Amino acid sequence: MNLALSNVLSLTDAAAARVRALLASAPTPATGLRVSVEKSGCAGMAYKMALAEPEHGDEVIEQDGARVIVDAKAVLFLLGSRMDIKTDKFSSTFVFENPNQTSACGCGESVALTPAEPLR
Repeated sequence: MNLALSNVLSLTDAAAARVRALLASAPTPATGLRVSVEKSGCAGMAYKMALAEPEHGDEVIEQDGARVIVDAKAVLFLLGSRMDIKTDKFSSTFVFENPNQTSACGCGESVALTPAEPLR
C-alpha cells in the first residue's frame, strides 16, 4: 500500500516520547510499537499494542525518534488518526483521535470503526 506515512497515523509529542521510553526500556530488543485493531468488546473493535518488529505489508511511521508499526490489516481503520497519551492520577494510556471511529462503548474498552476508502 503506497500511502503517505503522515496520512496513516501521526503522534503527539507526548506519545512520541512515551514510545521512545517504551522501546528504550524493552526487556527484549524491539524496533517499534505495533498498533493493530482486533474484534473485541461491546462496540466491536479495540486498539492493541505490543513491542515488535515490522512484518511484510506493515506501515512504519518514524516521528521524532519514535517508531510505530501499523499492522497491515489496520491501516484503513487508522488512516488519518492521531495517537496521543492520556495521563491522570492513577494511570497513563495511549488514546486515538480517529476519524474512522463511529462510536465507542461506555466503558471505553472498545470502539466501532469503519475502514477508510482506499486511495486510488
